[in-house]
Amino acid sequence: MFKQKIKKLLIGTNNKGKLREIKNLLPKYIKIHSTSEFNLKSPKETGKTFKENSLIKSRYFSEKANLTCLADDSGLEIDILKKKPGIYSARWGGRKSDFKIAIKKVYRELYKKDKNWKSKKIKARFICALSISHLKKKIACVQSKVEGHISNKPKGNNGFGYDPIFIPLKKKLTFGEMKPSSKHKIDHRFKAFKKIKKFL
Repeated sequence: MFKQKIKKLLIGTNNKGKLREIKNLLPKYIKIHSTSEFNLKSPKETGKTFKENSLIKSRYFSEKANLTCLADDSGLEIDILKKKPGIYSARWGGRKSDFKIAIKKVYRELYKKDKNWKSKKIKARFICALSISHLKKKIACVQSKVEGHISNKPKGNNGFGYDPIFIPLKKKLTFGEMKPSSKHKIDHRFKAFKKIKKFL
């Protein structure tokens, strides 16, 4: 375990939605830095799991900025699509990670698999891996998930990414329809953060 309290922390993402959510979860005593301050582009995500990609990012950004880094890798798994898009969730949105494009692709792939998919509950889950690295040294790496199903159309303007099409288990609203305060109590990133906060 990292013995000293972390006073400065780089959030290793260029995704503004993730940056906003992670900032809201962190203790107030930590001075937060973003990758944009250092003009850092994201590294190639060559890992085969969420945890591997999270560590690639936290180590890369930490070395580049010479700061301890917290990085996230997260995505949507859909059972009927053999857990795709999975670690390729952002890449389904093309070069600019446009999630409107990604959501359309999800619906196209579901239709190819089952033309009547809208009348069924299509099981899915969000997964989040969080890691903390100081230069090349891994301090911590955790993973959590939230189960649910796919909405038959996008709903809501809150959140980001696939939030408008994901309905968590035992809920009626998509993440996109929920107030941020309600979403954060149950989502995958909050669950992962609860595991990793003891290292901060």
